[in-house]
Amino acid sequence: MNKPVIGITLGDPSGIGPEIVPGALADGEVRKHCVPVVIGHAGLLKRCMADAGFMGTEIAPIRSPKEAKGTGAIDVLHVESQGMADIRPGVLSADAGIASELYVRKACDLGLAGEIDAIATAPINKEALRLAGIEHIGHTEMLAAFMGADDRQPLTLFITGNMRIFFLSRHLSLRDAIDYIDKAHVYDFIVRVHATMTDLGYVSPRIGLAALNPHAGDGGQFGDEEAKHLMPAAGMARRDGIDVSDPIGADSVFNMALEGRFDCVISLYHDQGHIAAKTRDFHGTVTATLGLPTLRTSVDHGTAFDIAWKGVANPTGMKMAILAAADMISNKQARS
Repeated sequence: MNKPVIGITLGDPSGIGPEIVPGALADGEVRKHCVPVVIGHAGLLKRCMADAGFMGTEIAPIRSPKEAKGTGAIDVLHVESQGMADIRPGVLSADAGIASELYVRKACDLGLAGEIDAIATAPINKEALRLAGIEHIGHTEMLAAFMGADDRQPLTLFITGNMRIFFLSRHLSLRDAIDYIDKAHVYDFIVRVHATMTDLGYVSPRIGLAALNPHAGDGGQFGDEEAKHLMPAAGMARRDGIDVSDPIGADSVFNMALEGRFDCVISLYHDQGHIAAKTRDFHGTVTATLGLPTLRTSVDHGTAFDIAWKGVANPTGMKMAILAAADMISNKQARS
């Protein structure tokens, strides 16, 4: 079986992306499991690597992922973009936002063409995207648009150790996220999570459902969302043969997953799951976007402008994102 080809976007050029990508590739573990292809501006990457102290590491420009050797030098598929000579570390700019989008768009094109097996993304900056006038607020929205996904949002999965967290909603205010919780939405999401976990190779996956309120509402004393929406949705799913729990307090359900009692957990909103994952492993948590034509994984941290290009950014998350993509693709190839 051939090693999967992973396209790795540089992220915001002014952030730590152009530093953590070569940092991840310097670890020999990555090349054992995949053929990494960096997608971004070759000249900017070279400039960042010099500033960050990557001595003796060569860049090999390639025109297609088929030319990537996966050994020695960093294979870079160059994406031309304006203003790269003027980019400075830690400085917000429209040019950086434009470049970020171009890298993601190129990766999506390569994925749809079957030239790469998965995408691993370095962090982008939402303010830079807004300065550039880009309509998409983040990676997930870009990926869905560029790969022609249907109207249903792709699934977001967090991976940290043996804990896997899916998100019913993410980029909503807390008020809107609470309003989004209804029986139909929750039932539909449980069904999608079950199908996705099955596709990832889990037989009868055990799904833990997080509660919204303290003590899962405590019989209605602290809210009625559990009784009105979460418990009925879980009951409907169980009648369909899906192994899903009734809502369990968020202060317990994630630890239960770490103990191996669930294969994954459904978090009801952004911070509920983010806090659990990042507290366990801030640098090593990986985000996966599922339900698109091409799998995407990512670091779960930002552009860290304050330390960009200084040679101190931790590349562990980038390494884990690349390895997670390679592992999921390899497992899927083995089953087909």
